Amino acid sequence: MRRASLGLGAALVPLGWAFAAAPLGMVGHMAGHMIAVAVAAPFLAYGIAGSRFDPAERWPTVVTPLAMSLVELVVVWLWHLPALRLRVDMQPLALLVEQASFLIAGVLLWSAVLGTRVGGASDRRASGVAALLLTSMHMTMLGALIGLAPRPLYAMMEMHPAIHGLDALEDQQLGGVVMLMVGAASYFIGGLAMLGGLLKTRSATA
Repeated sequence: MRRASLGLGAALVPLGWAFAAAPLGMVGHMAGHMIAVAVAAPFLAYGIAGSRFDPAERWPTVVTPLAMSLVELVVVWLWHLPALRLRVDMQPLALLVEQASFLIAGVLLWSAVLGTRVGGASDRRASGVAALLLTSMHMTMLGALIGLAPRPLYAMMEMHPAIHGLDALEDQQLGGVVMLMVGAASYFIGGLAMLGGLLKTRSATA
């Protein structure tokens, strides 16, 4: 089961990067971003959970759920600043660094949540729930800010329309929807699943 999860996660990584590199505007960028942090990352984290490759097991005092949630918040919000988005759109190396940082931040967060649970540190499950819900909240906020902006926020997207035929503002709005539907939902559902497991464990213990 873990090997299959690891293989699926690894297969999803180049798919996400292909979406991000394709001329698909904000929709492609958001699809690649969400595949990295909200789809591939949990599969990869589950695949390595409890093993010697699990960062939460190797560095348990550093790779904690709330700390990694804050790391992902900083990474995600920084790369969506218009100045950094412009650099990413102009330089392939910056795109590579961006997508790699999304994946690393996602794996660290999901490993902190899933890895500690599998590795036996049940006392940190509650913080895992809080971390996933916090991440869902900031993803929702960023997706809403991007999707509801009254004008295009990213110059390169406006100067070079994506091949899917939407204008710059429509492309940006749809990109915000992708973040809301995939990213926010993934972390929210993950947080609820963790909470359900925590309540079930406490009920059984009681």
